[in-house]
Amino acid sequence: MRYRIVSLCLLHAAPMLTWAAETPAVDSSAGIQLEAVNINADAGDYERADGPVDGYRATRSASATRTDTALHETPQSVSVVPKDVLEDTASTRLQDALDYAGGVGRANNFGGQGLTTFTVRGFTTGEFYRNGFPINRGYPNAPDANTVERLEVLRGPASALYGRGDPGGTFNVVSKQPLPEQKVTLGSQFDDQGMHRATLDATGPLNQDGSLAYRLNVLGEGGESFRDDVDSERYDVAPVISWQVNDATKIVFEGDFMRNNHPLDRGLTRYATQKGSASRDTYVWEKGSDNLLHNDNDMAQLRFEHLLNDDWTLAGGFQFLDGSLKGNAVEANGVLADGRTLRRNFNYRKLEWTDRDWQLNLTGHFETAGFAHTLLTGVEYENYDYNSIILRSTAPYLIDIFNPVLGQPRPALNSRPTTWDKENLQTWAYFIQDQVALTERLKALAGLRFERFEHDYDDKLVDSRDFNKGENGVTPRFGLLYDLTDTVAVYANTARSFKPNSGTPAAGGGFEPEKGKSYELGVKWEALDRQLSVDAAIYHIVKENVLTRDPNDPTFSIAAGQVRSRGLDINIAGNITPEWRMIGGYAYVDAEVTKDNRLPTGTRLANIPRNSFSLLNTYEFQDGFAKGLGLGFGVKYVDDRNGQTEAVTYNMDQYTVVDLLSFYKLNEHVRLNLDVKNVFNKEYDEGAFNTYAYPGAPRTVQAGVSYTF
Repeated sequence: MRYRIVSLCLLHAAPMLTWAAETPAVDSSAGIQLEAVNINADAGDYERADGPVDGYRATRSASATRTDTALHETPQSVSVVPKDVLEDTASTRLQDALDYAGGVGRANNFGGQGLTTFTVRGFTTGEFYRNGFPINRGYPNAPDANTVERLEVLRGPASALYGRGDPGGTFNVVSKQPLPEQKVTLGSQFDDQGMHRATLDATGPLNQDGSLAYRLNVLGEGGESFRDDVDSERYDVAPVISWQVNDATKIVFEGDFMRNNHPLDRGLTRYATQKGSASRDTYVWEKGSDNLLHNDNDMAQLRFEHLLNDDWTLAGGFQFLDGSLKGNAVEANGVLADGRTLRRNFNYRKLEWTDRDWQLNLTGHFETAGFAHTLLTGVEYENYDYNSIILRSTAPYLIDIFNPVLGQPRPALNSRPTTWDKENLQTWAYFIQDQVALTERLKALAGLRFERFEHDYDDKLVDSRDFNKGENGVTPRFGLLYDLTDTVAVYANTARSFKPNSGTPAAGGGFEPEKGKSYELGVKWEALDRQLSVDAAIYHIVKENVLTRDPNDPTFSIAAGQVRSRGLDINIAGNITPEWRMIGGYAYVDAEVTKDNRLPTGTRLANIPRNSFSLLNTYEFQDGFAKGLGLGFGVKYVDDRNGQTEAVTYNMDQYTVVDLLSFYKLNEHVRLNLDVKNVFNKEYDEGAFNTYAYPGAPRTVQAGVSYTF
């Protein structure tokens, strides 16, 4: 397969990369320190908000405030999952690492296409960012784990800084940036389910004085999975070039070009009338070209930062996204009276999107009347285009759920599409935020965002559904933090969210936007001589204008629903000793419908467990005969969940999964890993979408090797 060719190419390219970058190392302290954008990733002796983390415990973040701020001084619940967690767990997908962020669950995985929605504080969200830019437009692949420096989960609304979003939270992907010293790492991972993966991570200076540097991550992946007849391929090239123009100015170009070829695997059906559920490896969605989607995504960012003087910094950039999802797929329509014959439809889809995003920020540090301020103000413009066409079959296309026979002749597609539309969404925004030290121990944060949305929707099937609509959004946030002691702080915050609804009601004209409001009270504790961070928070969130079925025409929706979530988060991360690292969290969530046209009050929201817990422990020997050996285990517990937000629906049972991990640093060049995931071979559902449930993987043995020079 092509991924083997990619592996050979990586091995061949490594010596050339080393030769091309044989320039003297430069002092990392010579460059400027950046705050709002991810420019210089070298940490040195000081952890930067956008750079590498020492072990599992980050101390700073730029995601929650867009400024370089200590996590202990941020009046919001924020979890950082560093690169070491991804490396120690041999993660290949973001969701593998987000399992240990605390309270982050899984929902719709879009049939394995690479975009996964997550649950945070009782709400499902697909909103996420890369270096502060939105990357979830259309149906994109999430960034590969090989390109990630750190994942930052923001709990609660982030609309005051980032715009449209869900009130439960979001996350920001901080990508790997160029380093001042030459380093090339070749890696390979494979497992007993048929997955093979090869990676390259190369970095270093490109000229004599080190002002020009690069980072290049390359991925080739393919093979089988535990699901019968599911083969896939994935390729990614992610270059980064940084240029320190002078002492005051730095420019970064970053790209990510991914190709993902994967069948639309909707998992297992859970119709109320079917006789039980098939085994987790059973696949009923056809193979070959009858069910294969090509998901291509191109991303380019151009970012800059310029120091106006010692106190003021101008920063910003531009991002361009271009993507498409094309190909054939098979989905379900229901079950016949025998409870085992599945009605399917064959379909073809062509979805295309582009997104352009401009950002400009000004950050200043000053004092007035004895109060220290960090002022951030910025403007943003986004222009998003989306085109879709879907054709489906209507002729019988049946299969036995429990004994599927694949390879049936596919039925003809209808000449009239079921979906054919075009939309454009333009956004203009202005925001301002001030972080104020009122006293040595009392700090305040206040922010406000003004946003204008222009939504132009064209339904090419029914003219009456076309609309052109404008919406204004105002999303404030306010927080207070008080240091009870040098290591214990309490905080409170409130914030609003704003998110346009997609589609249109039966009468046309578009929907009213979703609006959310959140209240949070928490405590932050730096324990064990500041080696362990412990955060706890309680919250109450309400979201209005949720889409619900139109009582006069159930094929349409109206924006009339309301849901509420409240609960408790406890998160920990630490380097307890030089040998022992841990990260994880517990979440209690009470999320339910509080207003709807047809659902009873108290209906639980889909994919939301009341209780969830995760903890990763790793112990790495620092001396003696076992020096370089690392052993660890991870445990993940998820309570039972509703498969749908319905009064009567199927239930996904609670589960506990235990993973064992091990690695051995043979020397400064070679690192080996051997992991056993789902040690006790627990059968479980990791998430659901309507009548589809996505089964979790069985016991899997994964091994790998990396070589650094």
